[in-house]
Amino acid sequence: MKKLFALFITLLMSLPVFAEDEIYTGFFSNKALDGYDTVAYFTQGKPVEGDSQWQVKYKGADWYFSSQENLDKFNADPNRYAPQYGGYCAWAISEKNDFASADPKQWAIVDGKLYLNYNAEVKEWWDQDRTGHISAADKNWPNLIK
Repeated sequence: MKKLFALFITLLMSLPVFAEDEIYTGFFSNKALDGYDTVAYFTQGKPVEGDSQWQVKYKGADWYFSSQENLDKFNADPNRYAPQYGGYCAWAISEKNDFASADPKQWAIVDGKLYLNYNAEVKEWWDQDRTGHISAADKNWPNLIK
């Protein structure tokens, strides 16, 4: 058993960097936006926790909603409501050209699109030049999800 475990660890450590999923769900979950309702940012202007009774699978992730109405809105036009860059930190995509987790409570809607950031400090950096960061991230994102 020890040899099998050692072989597993050796193989794991020798693998190239893991590809990230297109939608950020965290390591131990399959919930997009940590289970927050992505439609609520647009309709209620704040993060609202979703409920498993209203959920859908989209791009490999489980999306939770706070009502059937919000689930229906998402199903009708998921590209309108899904966060940019798969819900990863918008600042990290723009500045680091790399993936970083995002906090659903650190958000902004710019020109009808939802952006999330890692934490309050990072969001402040992103807020200092939203247009520049969005432009850079829009260029970086397609190469990150190949």
